[in-house]
Amino acid sequence: MDDKISAVPKISPQARARCIKLLLFDVDGVLTDGKLYFLPTPAVPDDSGKIEFKAFHAHDGIAISLARIGGLKTGLITKRISENVALRARDLKLDFVYQGVDNKRSCFLGAAAQAGLQPEQAAFVGDDIVDLPAMRAAGIAIAVKNARAEVKREAHYVTPHSGGEGALRDAVEFIFKAQGIWKRVLEKYIEDKSNSAVGSHA
Repeated sequence: MDDKISAVPKISPQARARCIKLLLFDVDGVLTDGKLYFLPTPAVPDDSGKIEFKAFHAHDGIAISLARIGGLKTGLITKRISENVALRARDLKLDFVYQGVDNKRSCFLGAAAQAGLQPEQAAFVGDDIVDLPAMRAAGIAIAVKNARAEVKREAHYVTPHSGGEGALRDAVEFIFKAQGIWKRVLEKYIEDKSNSAVGSHA
């Protein structure tokens, strides 16, 4: 009899992705390139003396539409509070929007529970160490290409594109390819756009 203890089989990223029904993600460095732009002005509603703005990638906008077609719920969890993010979230019709979050792990678990899911059925996409608590609780932890080294080391999958350059699209594609529905989702998206008189915002 072999006295050696058998090692627990490592779960592949694809196997993890097959269980995913909810995709949550950070904003700065994931949905954007991480840069923060401030425009000085003396006349703003909150008297802060500045206007903050961000740039979002159209590929990620389409990713949310693809996710919806494939039955994947989506949402963002970010520490910062920004009206630009709120506007983009409404434009994309995200299922969950959490701003001003200090404890991303707790928020992640709460969102999964609200969706009626177990943590292993939810993914999280991050880029910096503040995202690690949520990533560690996720069924699959996804890091963007330009994430910090500490984040990449703990990720199950690293996207081919950097944050703000289509990384979220990479995450959606990876999940749906693992689930074997990517081609069907893609064709449905193309068909819907072909039959629509007015396309939705990317």
